[in-house]
Amino acid sequence: MKHSDLPRSVVVVGAGLAGLSTCERLRELGYDGRLTLLGAEEEPPYERPALSKDLLQGKRSAGEALLRPEGWFADKAVDLRPGVAVQRIAPAEGRVVLAGGTAERADAVVLAIGGRPRTPRVPGAPHPELRTLRTLRDAEALRERLAPGVRLGVVGAGLVGAEVAASAVALGCSVTLLAPNPHPLARVLGTRLAGALHDQHRANGVRVLEGALAAVEDLGEGVRLRLGDGRTVPCDVAVVGVGMVPDVALAADAGIETAGGVLVDNAQRTSNPHVFAAGDVARTRGPDGVLPPSEHWDAALNEGRAAAAAILGGPVPAPRSPWFWSDRYQTHLEVVGQVLDAETTAVRGVYASDSFSALAVRDGRCVGAVAVNRPMDVRAARRLIERGRPVDLARLADESVDLRALTRA
Repeated sequence: MKHSDLPRSVVVVGAGLAGLSTCERLRELGYDGRLTLLGAEEEPPYERPALSKDLLQGKRSAGEALLRPEGWFADKAVDLRPGVAVQRIAPAEGRVVLAGGTAERADAVVLAIGGRPRTPRVPGAPHPELRTLRTLRDAEALRERLAPGVRLGVVGAGLVGAEVAASAVALGCSVTLLAPNPHPLARVLGTRLAGALHDQHRANGVRVLEGALAAVEDLGEGVRLRLGDGRTVPCDVAVVGVGMVPDVALAADAGIETAGGVLVDNAQRTSNPHVFAAGDVARTRGPDGVLPPSEHWDAALNEGRAAAAAILGGPVPAPRSPWFWSDRYQTHLEVVGQVLDAETTAVRGVYASDSFSALAVRDGRCVGAVAVNRPMDVRAARRLIERGRPVDLARLADESVDLRALTRA
């Protein structure tokens, strides 16, 4: 793209990781036009994964969770505006209209606005003591309510629910976890490992109930969670962690195609050539339809970078293998690639123990890996996956063989 064809102004809507990485990559690629980063929250960009872990436990402060120091934005000439809501985007007019009616010039717009927590549609909800955990303020407000002896109910046993339960146990709370089935995360981990991780809750003193939330009943001080079979859980406070809903309103109002999120191609381009989307709000079109969402830290980082490259007309970065992690109790879990897409699996250590890795192999190549308390194995596996090199199953499983050496073979 010729310099004269570059957008003179880029407005990024959403100041999370995806929005920040878009701005950072634009500057790294030499973009010197006006760059504005609008955030609905009052805080500068911060790490969301810490909300259910170190921030909730009080091990880290809000300041320590910031993604960039205060002076970074001025140094990079990024006009950061926290606490600013966007009323609408008008790509045909080259404008982003803010709440109150003022407008920002925008030759290109990046939607990185994420979404809102999914809340149960049951009698009694919403309720002040039925919390969600999506923002820094959510985490700070919940942290104030957690103390030894406090009765906490957690609805949902996925990543967020499991991490909140583990953090609350560490704070001395009496925790009851409502799980929809006996093997949460089985669709990404498989039944055996998902079950072993789920069993950790009981081993750490959490009361686990299988079933769906049917109603929330006001207790004056606290709530009673009622399950479909009539069982009840009295709580001083409760947290719902059952996923998120992408915020597609700005895109839909501008006539941009959406389907469970803002639809994008592999360069994060939407159906409007002047608008891009990245992070939790985006859904990628694949050859056989819309791809499953990847609502994780690494996806937001890479999608922001891809959007920046596309805005400048540069080559799209090669897609990276999906990767995520979770921390609960004494377990650090990491998953990369497609763990269940395997013809065979090479296991290092004892599967489903407190330290192992399992590498999924298909057509003689590594396609995925899962590890507990072995982060270096996952890093090596990711290189194997992305380089597509043939692997020897026996050497993969041999713990005397350094996985890193296999990536260089």
